[in-house]
Amino acid sequence: ERKLPFLDDIRDESEAQMRLVLQPKSRTVEPEMLMEQLFRLTDLENRFSLNLNVLGADNVPRVMSLRDALRAFLDHRHEVLVRRSKFRLGKIEHRLEILDGFLIAFLNLDKVIKIIRTEDEPKPKLMKAFKLSDVQAEAILNMRLRQLRRLEETEIKKEHAALSDERKEIRALLRDETKRWKKIGSEITEIKKLFSDKSGLGKRRTVIGEPPSAVIVPLEAMIEREPITVVCSHLGWIRAAKGHITDADKLKYKEGDKPRFAIHAQTTDKLLVFATNGRFYTLGCDKLPTGRGHGEPLRLMIDLGNGHDVVNLLVHEPGRRLLVASDKGRGFIVPENEVIAQTKNGKQVLNLASDEEAAACSVVGPEDNYVAALGDNRKLLIFRMDNLPEMNRGRGVILQRYNQGGLADAKTYNAKEGLTWRFGKDRSHTETDLKRWIGKRAQAGLIVPKGFPKTGKFG
Repeated sequence: ERKLPFLDDIRDESEAQMRLVLQPKSRTVEPEMLMEQLFRLTDLENRFSLNLNVLGADNVPRVMSLRDALRAFLDHRHEVLVRRSKFRLGKIEHRLEILDGFLIAFLNLDKVIKIIRTEDEPKPKLMKAFKLSDVQAEAILNMRLRQLRRLEETEIKKEHAALSDERKEIRALLRDETKRWKKIGSEITEIKKLFSDKSGLGKRRTVIGEPPSAVIVPLEAMIEREPITVVCSHLGWIRAAKGHITDADKLKYKEGDKPRFAIHAQTTDKLLVFATNGRFYTLGCDKLPTGRGHGEPLRLMIDLGNGHDVVNLLVHEPGRRLLVASDKGRGFIVPENEVIAQTKNGKQVLNLASDEEAAACSVVGPEDNYVAALGDNRKLLIFRMDNLPEMNRGRGVILQRYNQGGLADAKTYNAKEGLTWRFGKDRSHTETDLKRWIGKRAQAGLIVPKGFPKTGKFG
């Protein structure tokens, strides 16, 4: 049925013991992922529902909850305990009645023997002489001669004492409901011990484990992992070239177009697209067109209007954080897990006013502790990152103020490592002496250091 793309063949190598060999398509298939597929798409692991449409103790059909069913089970155990105890009590009282008769017979043994030998109807005579019941008289008449020995009298007295104690316990149990429930609890505990895995009686052939998670096997798990280079041009044409290409300028582009983004990724990765409308879009790298042609317009793959453009393109890494900001200088930090979009329409993360656009999106390093905001007026402001809130969605707070223009770029960095900006394609510069530009959030900042690139961007 072609439901298992990871599986190539199944071989039965059973001999004395059962042996089933599952052969994957290739060596790159992860065993855990293959088994996950088998568990989900076959009956190798199965879950079943419990339909508690039952007849209650009152013989009325109804659907019970698990609690109701357990309550009914315990009530049944209670009823069984009471009935069993009453039945046992009746048997004990019957036996004690007979034993009382035996003891009377032993105390008057000679007279009893004389009545039995001389009377044609000894039973009524015995009952009258010793005030015996019909049951006691019948038991004495049915007694064997060997039971008349002295030792037998001692055994009868022991049995009588033991049964008397048991009768006392049963009567106390029937009078006290709390004792009955304690008795039921101890019985269930004994059953659990008897049928535990350690005893062997309860050792299961089929393991009942935790139910499988509701998370469906991700589609990327079905994709063969291969290195690619995601290339997006200035005009918004995107493609995925095989391998990790170091110089994207060597690829062919449409006339008048040039490279803008070139990112190393894997076919199993997700691509995040942040646009000027403040939305994040998500694309599977395996869905990108191949690098043989010029690719396809990115706008056709996501619902990005003609009035908006791409701000940044990056490979999704779960657990990271991103800094997003608008051209009006407002921004915040957002967990990358919260920006994943499930539809082509994307996910709104940065809320914008009618005259506002998203201008910056950068990765926050795990050790970063400062934010650098750069305006169109080439003024740089640096402030501590703990002044910036972490949100899932919103407008954020003011990073930098401007008399004219707006935010050109923003990024975070670690003060010990310094702030880095790029020159051209391959050159970069790192500056650690930035005390002049450190201030408070929402200030204007100072002119950038000498030698800062004319592009007005950090990279």
